[in-house]
Amino acid sequence: MRILVVSDNHGKTGNYDKVLARVGAIDLLLHLGDVEGSEDYIRASAGCPVYMVAGNNDFFSDLPMEEELQIGKYKVFLTHGHYYSVSMGTERLKEEARARGAQIALYGHTHRPVVDMGRGDVIAVNPGSLSYPRQEGRRPSYVLMELDRLGEVHFSIAYL
Repeated sequence: MRILVVSDNHGKTGNYDKVLARVGAIDLLLHLGDVEGSEDYIRASAGCPVYMVAGNNDFFSDLPMEEELQIGKYKVFLTHGHYYSVSMGTERLKEEARARGAQIALYGHTHRPVVDMGRGDVIAVNPGSLSYPRQEGRRPSYVLMELDRLGEVHFSIAYL
């Protein structure tokens, strides 16, 4: 199973289109907020089921603030992250994921890609931003989340 994880496109869809062309067929798309009005376009162009959560800039959106999904054997918690102070670290986010019984927490907000396997029971993943990257080099980024034939999860950060 191939899952595209994106965040923080802030209404711009050009890099999103480039990512879709680059990754090819996907089974699921997860958007972690700050969609800013591009929800319909993202859903229509994904070619697969789409789950999105609202970010701190999605002021008039009817997107849910958070989602919980079962993907294979993993319970996955989706949030933008701003309610969990993710700019200061992922401990509060991981605590919330743990409390919900989730093994994976996906978040955005910081505009910096991270795959934090940590030493605990929760994996925290941020795909970075498609429009306003803030990490060194400032390249737009996304994450491919894949379940292998044994059902084990793998994450890879990719850049445009």
